[in-house]
Amino acid sequence: MSETRKLAAILVADVVGYCRLAGADEDRTLARLRGLRSDLIDPAIAAHHGRIVKRTGDGSIIEFRSVVDAVRCAIEIQNGLIERNAGVPEDRRIEFRVGIHVGDVVEESDGDLMGDGVNIAARLEGIAAPGAICLSEDAYRQVSGRLEMEVTDLGPTQLKNIERQIRAYSLQVGVPAKPKPAKAAEPVSPAPPTPQKRRFGLAPLAAALAALLIVIAVGAWWFLSANRPASVAAKAPAEAGRLSIVVLPFANLSGDPAQDYLVDALTDELTTAVARIRDSFVIARNTAMTFKGKPVDAKAIGKDLGVRYVLEGSVQPSGEKMRVNAQLIDTESGAHLWAEQFDTPRADLLQTQDAIVAHLAHAMDYQLIAAEGARVKKTPEANPTADDLAFQCVAGQVKAGGIGKEADAAFALCEQALAIDPKNVHALLNLGYKFFALGVFGGSGDAKGDLERADEFASKALAIDPDWTWPHDLKGNILRFRARNLEAVAEHERALALDPTNVDAAGDVGFDYLMLGRFDKSFEYFDRAIVASPRDPALAVWYGGKATANFGLKNYEQAVELARQAIAINPNYMQWVHATLVAALALAGHDAEAHDALKRYLALPSTGPLKTVAAWKAYYSAQGGEPSRLEANERTYDGLRKAGMPEQ
Repeated sequence: MSETRKLAAILVADVVGYCRLAGADEDRTLARLRGLRSDLIDPAIAAHHGRIVKRTGDGSIIEFRSVVDAVRCAIEIQNGLIERNAGVPEDRRIEFRVGIHVGDVVEESDGDLMGDGVNIAARLEGIAAPGAICLSEDAYRQVSGRLEMEVTDLGPTQLKNIERQIRAYSLQVGVPAKPKPAKAAEPVSPAPPTPQKRRFGLAPLAAALAALLIVIAVGAWWFLSANRPASVAAKAPAEAGRLSIVVLPFANLSGDPAQDYLVDALTDELTTAVARIRDSFVIARNTAMTFKGKPVDAKAIGKDLGVRYVLEGSVQPSGEKMRVNAQLIDTESGAHLWAEQFDTPRADLLQTQDAIVAHLAHAMDYQLIAAEGARVKKTPEANPTADDLAFQCVAGQVKAGGIGKEADAAFALCEQALAIDPKNVHALLNLGYKFFALGVFGGSGDAKGDLERADEFASKALAIDPDWTWPHDLKGNILRFRARNLEAVAEHERALALDPTNVDAAGDVGFDYLMLGRFDKSFEYFDRAIVASPRDPALAVWYGGKATANFGLKNYEQAVELARQAIAINPNYMQWVHATLVAALALAGHDAEAHDALKRYLALPSTGPLKTVAAWKAYYSAQGGEPSRLEANERTYDGLRKAGMPEQ
């Protein structure tokens, strides 16, 4: 029997107290249930692109293309039941429990689905309150910003026959969300930024200026740092180098000492990867190994080694998988700043070691800088150095969202840093990103001049440090927007060679190949980024790139699916993905869906001026591209027209 493994959103629904209802009046209950299916449930499933996998007596298992579709369908059904139950005695009401999860499933040749994705959704349904919708954390993350109803965090929950705890959320349909009370100003805490405040690889087809400014704001943030300590001995954590860290030997929790060599190899590779972070100070492996098998006292280790941070972790079996756990600890306070998990097939730990290291090192790049951002905010220097100013510059942009008076004030700090030290590579890079954004989207009215200034800053940064990955990444983006796509590929490949964990550069190579019209080749790099950082807030951009590549290959159904995935993650400032979705739906013959998608796109506040075919023509034409790319652009215009977008 053939089978296919895929990612899917699974909805499981069941009637509350069905046996009681059927026992009281079976014929009437069955008739009412059939009526609900034909009048409410099945139409809602169809409207939200669901597929009924199977009916289980009084319940159903349904597959959706996205979590957004699944949740919208569930809300429509639950609201419909509220209306139909009005005036009906409580003991005769038909109410549903609903569970939703997004995860890995196996589709068999008969269309049936199996795997954790289904099992977890079924168990979530079992703990849902009557009339409510219970979501896993993975599902909730994709819809959390757009729910206008009361949500209860159920916390980590042990579900029946599910080995690990699942964090669950309950949506109370029909109960409006409570207004959030205003909060007093608080010190910045070392938490990751929201997706809108995180940098990502820039799509050549473009996001809007505000989004890109946010991207730029965080681009340099990841790698800002300051002084290296001259010695690791007898330094208090507060006095240690900003990015000073020890990677402790990961613990082998498999119970098999023969697996020690795998765990030690993983620790060695991760130590090497973390050491690539610019100006980081990483304790040597031989010293770190002296802590193997000993209890971790982060504060004592910080004082002993003169480091501010400890990275510790473990490798443990979890069913047929091996789970790698990692956590970052502040040695001054002992606080746990961040934790991450990475699952891999149990038999393939050695083979997937590079992917694990890339995933954790990529996360560490940001987490170390986020922690330092909080520290600088709380304890500013009386006489700041150029590095201090550059660091605060990026922190200020992150807080301001990359645009507005606060962001302008932050950019001024970078200029002050250059006044103190004209070779401060952090400030040069950050200002390069600023002018790149203005040049691409004409924010200042002098696009050509802004791109030239961005190129000047990038070139100066490269001259100072030709072996730093990020100036190469910026240079590649500038080249692409100048239609020098082969040179852009070379710069981005150089960025990857310098730091294989730079998933932004990987995604950028994918976009370079899109502009070259080599759509098949682009998949390799988008998939590389997605696999290396599967929870990355830039995921929407990479899925959007894959959607655009499929559109270029005339795989319209695949383009629709991937564009919907991207938009479900982040619907704002993704105009090019919306355009791909609308055009693909229209050219695939889904006229009504194309019209609805266009209507939703035009209603978004982030749509900006790209509301006519003429505007899209001007926008894409300015970017150039090879003949196959230009031909795909023409099909995009045709699809937008077919969906009803005005010409002028």
